[in-house]
Amino acid sequence: MTTPLERLRNKVTKEVLWLYILRLLRERPMYAYELKEKIKEAFNFEPATVSSYVVLYKLEKDGYVSAEWQETTSGKPARKYYKLTPKGEELLNNGIEFLEEMLKKLREEK
Repeated sequence: MTTPLERLRNKVTKEVLWLYILRLLRERPMYAYELKEKIKEAFNFEPATVSSYVVLYKLEKDGYVSAEWQETTSGKPARKYYKLTPKGEELLNNGIEFLEEMLKKLREEK
């Protein structure tokens, strides 16, 4: 059985994976596996590979990210790089603002 804190961690990491993906894409375009590794490095949790791809597909479908195939010079297969769109930047900012407001309310003393 999981504890309340474990459930909270799951909710604010894996269940809002889109927020972390958009935040990383704000820095530069990345391919899916690279994003998964950067999430682990920057935010200290490891999303499931399938989850990362599903979230990216939905973000692309909804216009929050765009994707472009890029050939490699090293003979490796082409990679699909994802890039933040203006719509995605707005969503990211709104998500961060929402979290900041909630934290402010949680910290308030009456």
